[in-house]
Amino acid sequence: MRQSPLLVACVLLALAGCAAPRLPEPAEPATFRASAPLSCVPFARALSGIALQGDAHGWWRAAAGRYSRGAEPQPGAVLVLKSTRRLPDGHLAVVVRQTGAREILVAHANWASGAARGAVHQNQRVVDVSRRNDWSAVRVWHPATDTLGVTVFPAWGFIHPPAPRTAEQVAAAVPHAAQEAALLVASR
Repeated sequence: MRQSPLLVACVLLALAGCAAPRLPEPAEPATFRASAPLSCVPFARALSGIALQGDAHGWWRAAAGRYSRGAEPQPGAVLVLKSTRRLPDGHLAVVVRQTGAREILVAHANWASGAARGAVHQNQRVVDVSRRNDWSAVRVWHPATDTLGVTVFPAWGFIHPPAPRTAEQVAAAVPHAAQEAALLVASR
């Protein structure tokens, strides 16, 4: 029996869709404490390999001419939030993986208030809510309520790491980076 070329093409396309690579399911958000309370700066430095100093909001300008910067998230890149009334020093978060065109998972320190202040938070959602889809305005996961926060934070963009890394490499490096940053803070 002869099969219709259209039917054969449809079956092959359907089978190809089954074999398409799937993105791994993102890990559940996690919060843990390093051996000392951390701020976002030493943790971001340890996890990303980006050797900048100073308050978080100053990293964007300090990276000019030293590191690639832009509006494209990639594993290991540092998202720099601008200084605001709520965040006078700004904030840094390291991209673990991109889960959608306008959503990433990050690892960052000292995002929560209360008992979790100074802790490291891993696999926390950050969503681009900018009008131009350029990551200039974001909403960040709020661990205390276990939901995406309602506050929109202005962002400079992403500082890209000196060497490309995979999402798996960044995720696996989070505990070590937390301990490295804690040792640095404790030695001061």
